[in-house]
Amino acid sequence: MNSKLSGAGKTVVSSAKNLVVAAVFLAFLVNVLPAFASPADDVDARARKIVAQMTLDEKIAELHGTQNKTNFRIVLGLPRLGIPDLPVCNGPAGVGPAGPGHGGPATALPAPIALAATWDTNAAGLFGKISGRETALLGNTLLEAPDINIARTPYNGRTFESFGEDPFLAGRLSVADIQGIQSCGIIANVKHYAANNQETDRLKINELIDERTLRELYLPAFEASVKEGRVGSVMSAYNKVNGDFCCENDFLQNQVLKKEWGFDGFILSDYGAVHSAVPSAKNGLDLEMPGGIYFDGPLERAVQSGEIPQSLLDDKLVRRFRTMMRFGVWDKSPARGDIPPAHADLARQLGAEGVVLLKNTTGLLPLNASHTIALIGPFAGRAMTGGAGSSQVIPFVTVDPVTGIQNLVGNSATVQEDDGKDIDQAVALAKTADTVILMLGDRQTEGRDHPITLGGNQDALAAAVLTANPHTVVVLKTGGPILMPWLAQAPAVLEAWYPGEEDGDVVASVLFGQVNPSGKLPITFPKSGADLPQQSPDQYPGVDGVVHYSEGLLVGYRWYDAKNIEPLFPFGYGLSYTTFGYKDLKVSRPARDRSVTVKFTVTNTGDVAGAEVAQLYLSLPSTPDAPQPPRVLKGFRRVELAPGKSAHVTLTLDARALSYWSIAAHDWKIAPGKYIISVGSSSRELPLTDSFEIRQ
Repeated sequence: MNSKLSGAGKTVVSSAKNLVVAAVFLAFLVNVLPAFASPADDVDARARKIVAQMTLDEKIAELHGTQNKTNFRIVLGLPRLGIPDLPVCNGPAGVGPAGPGHGGPATALPAPIALAATWDTNAAGLFGKISGRETALLGNTLLEAPDINIARTPYNGRTFESFGEDPFLAGRLSVADIQGIQSCGIIANVKHYAANNQETDRLKINELIDERTLRELYLPAFEASVKEGRVGSVMSAYNKVNGDFCCENDFLQNQVLKKEWGFDGFILSDYGAVHSAVPSAKNGLDLEMPGGIYFDGPLERAVQSGEIPQSLLDDKLVRRFRTMMRFGVWDKSPARGDIPPAHADLARQLGAEGVVLLKNTTGLLPLNASHTIALIGPFAGRAMTGGAGSSQVIPFVTVDPVTGIQNLVGNSATVQEDDGKDIDQAVALAKTADTVILMLGDRQTEGRDHPITLGGNQDALAAAVLTANPHTVVVLKTGGPILMPWLAQAPAVLEAWYPGEEDGDVVASVLFGQVNPSGKLPITFPKSGADLPQQSPDQYPGVDGVVHYSEGLLVGYRWYDAKNIEPLFPFGYGLSYTTFGYKDLKVSRPARDRSVTVKFTVTNTGDVAGAEVAQLYLSLPSTPDAPQPPRVLKGFRRVELAPGKSAHVTLTLDARALSYWSIAAHDWKIAPGKYIISVGSSSRELPLTDSFEIRQ
């Protein structure tokens, strides 16, 4: 075993096994509310019986939230008929903003982009369980999470809040996250439906997206959340899609979500996203939040005039009531309590699993406990607990970087910290240290987009410190990709994202080898802003309030592959303190149901235990009517391996995995031709390939 891994403390080479144990432990703790308390038929009949007893005024009052000095983020109930309140909190990164009496400090989990970097559905399930458990402990019954919008552009100010650029990865993680939340008897709320891909002009931007692109990129994760995750609620977004605001978009809400996908839960609006009473009501919206502007007097008058039938209101109420009954929150309020201290340990494990090792050319990492450590940079002083906006969590505890590192190295090293504002002062400190840990980052927020260059003097600081001390590790705390003009100087780079409340312990555990990094990038890092798929203002941020998604399917790694552009770091990329090999690829012929089985072996070829995320990409036949990206992600598996050990991995591709959206047929179709399977450690490192044919 590499002695450096055990030099600073006991070796914990990976956190996945711990997370599985933790998930079992948390499942034991969870029993707060019964999930799916009653059969669907029972709750539907019961909900209809209650709605039949309501007056029109009462129905209107239950179709919107209440927003005043004493109530916010709540739909007030109706004691006359035993209708309970519906208190709502935000929470893609842990329990965030909530109404009076329903909020407070909670576990600030790693940013969702860090969860995406785990490529681990067990981790996503645990993430959801922690969030769901704390939602109940603070007295809420609906959690606004997860946020699964695709990272069309890294300039998006909420890149940190979702799961990256690929719909398959986002869908797998979303399903697991939702199942974790809802196992606690809490209604999950997947958002923002649909294509909420930028903050610039988000309240009015009209996104023009062709049918195939919408179906293959921007809807699949929502479809999986509904069909597999059985999510209880969906949030409609601020923006327009193809001319209609999402909250009054018949195609998205009625035709696709409710009819085609069979969604039986309820749709609520993003806060202030409703623009009408009649179109919104007719086109699928069920609940206006946070208050009643359109689903109050204007909607009531539309019913009284005959423009809207009461039966439409009844359907909206039945949807919400039966969902609350199904989750057990109709008859039993959440059992409030204290946040378990054990959640901090779980947050630390989740954060460490999401750290991505981007570079380690000289073997500088993992670090020994040096005699002097200089901790430099604007993100060295305080824990980076998360991005800003409606997902922001008030941390229950925090561990700053100095504390985390000092706790790990003990008395064997001296840790000095400098914020890097004065570059000359930072350089002087760097020259005196055995090792420098340079912490750089950004601060993404809801409400505005952001540059992908590091702010302030950070690039200049990096260049100066790296020149002053070659034993410098760069630790990035960013919500997404950033440019790195100093990369060639850096011997080692870690992407820690926003690690959450356990920042100091998360980063220290990876730097000093207690955890062997296993994270993989869920989003491509470009070399230059000029390399991005959106090449004109017409594509982003839009012209005269309109954005054309003219890049079509070529988003993220699909773009870089199709255009032969070398990224700074490719999608799916991530190094380890050990090495892995791939062999023995076997691909079955398509079965009658068109399913294909793919088998291969992954071996830990190094001398340290670790985890690898094996990735499967598929190249579909390309035709003039349906051109295809060079390859798309269709499967992945995270495996834990001791040195010299192998794992035999089996992945199955179903008919949907082989399909493309036919604009002519308005349906999923499988094209005849040659299909190429590629397997490896990233979208650009695929040592195993094979193919199969499908005939007409």
